[in-house]
Amino acid sequence: MAEGLAYSVEFADSISKVSATAWDACTEGNPFVQHAFLNALEQSGCASAETGWQPYHILLRDPQGGSFVGFMPCYVKSHSFGEYVFDHAWAGAFERAGGSYYPKLQSSIPFTPVTTPRLLTTPTLADAVKPALLQSIQKLVEQAGLSSVHLTFLQSHEAKLAESYGYLIRADQQFHWQNHKYTNFNDFLAALSSRKRKQIKKERRTALESGIEIEQLSGTDITEKHWDHFFDFYQDTSARKWGQPYLNRSFFSLISASMPENILLFMCKRNGKYIGGALNFIGLDTLYGRYWGCLEEHPCLHFETCYYQAIDYAIANDLSFVEAGAQGPHKLARGYSPVKTYSAHWITDPAFRDAIARFLSAERQEIEADVAYLATQTPFKKK
Repeated sequence: MAEGLAYSVEFADSISKVSATAWDACTEGNPFVQHAFLNALEQSGCASAETGWQPYHILLRDPQGGSFVGFMPCYVKSHSFGEYVFDHAWAGAFERAGGSYYPKLQSSIPFTPVTTPRLLTTPTLADAVKPALLQSIQKLVEQAGLSSVHLTFLQSHEAKLAESYGYLIRADQQFHWQNHKYTNFNDFLAALSSRKRKQIKKERRTALESGIEIEQLSGTDITEKHWDHFFDFYQDTSARKWGQPYLNRSFFSLISASMPENILLFMCKRNGKYIGGALNFIGLDTLYGRYWGCLEEHPCLHFETCYYQAIDYAIANDLSFVEAGAQGPHKLARGYSPVKTYSAHWITDPAFRDAIARFLSAERQEIEADVAYLATQTPFKKK
């Protein structure tokens, strides 16, 4: 244990060593920082020293009362895979200059490009504890001789706070759908231009033309047999995108058992056989689309399963947003709008830090311009 600021700083090499009740009281209801989700990653072996994701979670304890008041999910990384905020070029440049970029400290949700609260505490303690977490992690990387710490997919207000403590801020973009109090899917379509409205209607018809049915499954309705099928779909997509999947079969069983109320599966069936599916997580006001796979080629089925079914569900369940993962300007035509995402980076080497700062300044201007332009290209009626 090390002493830092007004709190005692401790570390846990497994989330299982931390009280789930204390941790979850600080997560703002986001499913990806819940104890159960992170524990499933570790217990399945997906996030481990062997995969280059050694858990090293930061804990702040009140030295007066002895209780934990703040947390930060962290991992010691020996590579930069599975993060979706790519710093491979930084690593190469630093190592060509004679430095050692790895290991580095990463605060992120492994294999999950989703914005979450990262400086975990209760609302009443936020003003004191969040700065303490940022400063504690700075001290940690410097004392340990690590090259850097990276907080990826931060909430915007946490990124702003990190910047005030000297972190370098990086911006990127995703495409999210927003529910403007629509009563049903046709009400959403009515907000679009005539051409885009017709396009979406045609895509929805085309997706099901081969006699495909889409089942909506959640909670305890999802069986191990469903997960067997879905894992086949996930493996197929992962093999084509990354060469090998980040997640194993055990992970899906663990989340199904520990957080069933947060899970929604759309399963595609043709001629009585499952051929594809999409996994979603249900938050307090957001539906998060995560993984999709299909063993057959069917036009527009991806759009229907991942985007339109998600919008249908969000409207029916009064959710405010749908987040459909990283990348994808093609989402724009389906009613998803560009939004900025943020990460914060603390670089210990002064010269390298200056070089990264210059790069990020130019990159942010490009992202700002891109988001501004794409916002003019949404399919909604012009006001």
